[in-house]
Amino acid sequence: MTYKIAFQGEPGAFSHAATNNVFPGQEAIGCVTFEETIAAVQTGKADFAVVPVENSLYGRITDIHHLLPNSGLYIVGETYLRVEMTLLAVPGATLDDIKSVQSLSVALGQCRKFIAEHGFRTINSVDTAGSAREVSQKGDKSVAAIASRFAGELYGLNVLAENIEDAAHNTTRFLVLSREKTEAAPAPGVKTTFVFRVRNVPAALYKAMGGFATNGVNMTKLESYMVGGAFTATQFYADIEGHPSDLSVQHAFEELGFFTDQFHILGVYPSANTK
Repeated sequence: MTYKIAFQGEPGAFSHAATNNVFPGQEAIGCVTFEETIAAVQTGKADFAVVPVENSLYGRITDIHHLLPNSGLYIVGETYLRVEMTLLAVPGATLDDIKSVQSLSVALGQCRKFIAEHGFRTINSVDTAGSAREVSQKGDKSVAAIASRFAGELYGLNVLAENIEDAAHNTTRFLVLSREKTEAAPAPGVKTTFVFRVRNVPAALYKAMGGFATNGVNMTKLESYMVGGAFTATQFYADIEGHPSDLSVQHAFEELGFFTDQFHILGVYPSANTK
């Protein structure tokens, strides 16, 4: 069966590379915004979406945390992508030819040492993949792009240097979203993601979290953010190791229910290897 997969960004973006890792050989659909990416699945234009949710350097992707709970979509999987920055140039260019480097400002910031070492002038662009496309189209040997190897292959550019990022641990976690509610079967390595709002009473969060500790459920992520402009209506996004049918998770959720006024499971899916 052929699937259509939505991602945010231009062809060759890191999100495109993550999409290709999860759904090799399937049709990838680039979208301008995260809203458009999610809407593609909601409307049936795409079967799945692959969206970034957090990065080891920059933390959570705030837009996804706000959009996902009310999207009506379900998390059915995850994947991790090592963000490896590559210096790309038109065929025939050498490192000595390069005078300027073009990329997304965040990507340029992740490669400061390499850029300073070679004395390159920087050119801010909208994204990494778009920079690779523009460098390919211009054909100027003095300008290189900083993007993924995947983008270089897509736009016919040569790799002049790889792994040029300052931090070797730069990794992004992506979620796979679907209209269909498909849950992984109970097994080791299953992850459950959910959102909840605590009651506006003293020590509500402390008491709500107590059930996970006393029942031996490992919580791997807990993020908070305000919703609706109300300082008292804080929503929490959490990941735990375990399946809702596990007795320990059931007990933890029961205790959580005493101190929350909203609770919603976003997905039950196999954990991915961070590599």
